[in-house]
Amino acid sequence: MYTYQEHLDKLHYYTTPEGKMAYLDEGKGEVILLLHGVPTSSWLYRKMIPLLTNSGYRVIAPDMLGYGASDKPNEYEVYSDEHMGRRLLSLMDHLNIHEWTHVFHDGGGLYTWAMLQQDPSKVKQLIMLNTIVYQEGFRPPLKFAPGRLAKVFAKQYSTSLGQKIVLIPTFKNGIDDKSVITEEMLEGYRIPFLYNGQHGLYYFFTQTCRKITDYRPLHQSLDIPLTVIWGKHDTMLVWKHLEKEVMSIFNIQPEDIHLLDAKHFIQEECPVEIAEIILNKMK
Repeated sequence: MYTYQEHLDKLHYYTTPEGKMAYLDEGKGEVILLLHGVPTSSWLYRKMIPLLTNSGYRVIAPDMLGYGASDKPNEYEVYSDEHMGRRLLSLMDHLNIHEWTHVFHDGGGLYTWAMLQQDPSKVKQLIMLNTIVYQEGFRPPLKFAPGRLAKVFAKQYSTSLGQKIVLIPTFKNGIDDKSVITEEMLEGYRIPFLYNGQHGLYYFFTQTCRKITDYRPLHQSLDIPLTVIWGKHDTMLVWKHLEKEVMSIFNIQPEDIHLLDAKHFIQEECPVEIAEIILNKMK
């Protein structure tokens, strides 16, 4: 059994101007960066990391500011996509890593696009897992304008009772195979939010009432191979609304798309399948 405390014991910390970022750095070899979204952290990839490191790769898995064991400043714009992307580049520069395979999930897509807008030269290939790409495929269950209601909702993630109402149902609704939902698993998502963990969530939730940034011009300019791995039963990020445009803009073929029999949190349901696809792409 792998506990959240054991996970915490493995983390390193990098100090940014806005606060400390926690990150995992395991294995040796070519680098694979695993980027989480909302409301998760590097804990999301705990099942996949040994599969990648045991195959001869170095894995970096950060907790973005506001999530996991990273600092959670009570500010607003520090959580913007631009700032999140800048911190990723800064972390990798701090680690003296100048090229990597970039795996990203959910809201991590927005951080990734913002990062690539600042510097696309470091990423060797992109592997996209149920990610925010365009407005057409994004179906958030709730939308909040900035203000009191959004603050009250985000605050629920920071109380034990509130987590039973909002956090735990998020995972139950985003996972097909309910047998993977254990107290041990949920512990790694619940604990980080118990200590004023609502600030990054508040920023994210109040962006859902607006159209997300249109990164099509960036996507059209990129010359980076893209692989798609997607839980085909996801109701929040719907692949069928994205498929034609993603294939066209990124110039990818059907063999670059892998649809899994899962919902949103595919790392919990299909870690072996995802790792195998990534490893095949690393050859």
